[in-house]
Amino acid sequence: MPTRIVFLLIATLALASCRQTDLGEGGSKVSGSAGPAGAKDAAKELITCNEPIATISLAESPNGYTVLSSYQLPPTPLPLIRVMAQQSNCFRIVDRAAGLRGTLQEQDLKDKGILKAETVPKKGEGIGARMTLTPSLTFSEDNAGGGIVGLLSLIPGLRDWAGLASGVKFKEAQVVLLLTDNETTEQLAAATGAARATDLGIGGLVIGKVIGGAAGWGITNEGKVIAAAFLDAHNKLVVQARALPKRG
Repeated sequence: MPTRIVFLLIATLALASCRQTDLGEGGSKVSGSAGPAGAKDAAKELITCNEPIATISLAESPNGYTVLSSYQLPPTPLPLIRVMAQQSNCFRIVDRAAGLRGTLQEQDLKDKGILKAETVPKKGEGIGARMTLTPSLTFSEDNAGGGIVGLLSLIPGLRDWAGLASGVKFKEAQVVLLLTDNETTEQLAAATGAARATDLGIGGLVIGKVIGGAAGWGITNEGKVIAAAFLDAHNKLVVQARALPKRG
């Protein structure tokens, strides 16, 4: 079989096998911004709300995210989830981490007479969180894509090219979001999210880049898949949160 035809067949198989990040049945991206100007460049798949369902704080997973360090990803997905939650307008978010530490530091400086009182937030005007949202990365996998290699090896004339497809990897991740009532400690809602991506490396060339990118999660395919999984979980959680009884 002529070399040119062989290359075309390999390219066809590669393009047929490569996909962007799958969120449910479609691709996804997590990027853009949120704030007074509204959501900008948010994923089209992101479920939105006309008004916030509740005020929430975000908590780190008590078990940590050991898989993130192995892929040189940010140590926590909380900033990513903050962007999605604010873009959706489904939750009003209060900062109980760095933002709170900053507020306490300003109060301490005021109490020591270093700062002007009118420049520091007044005591008793903080907003309480009705719920706490806790993320967990439950599953992440990198598997060698033996399927493409096996397929090529069965086709006469393509057996010698099977080794070039050994760079195929099917990356997938599964995450969980838990929503807890801060007053009663009752778990109010839970949602899993999953995403998968395929990237094919031939001679150092990566085909089928995954779309993504917020707070460092768009640098690697692993990060993009995990980000998409959290987007999937966020959308499912919003559906459950909308059904919660409203409080006066």
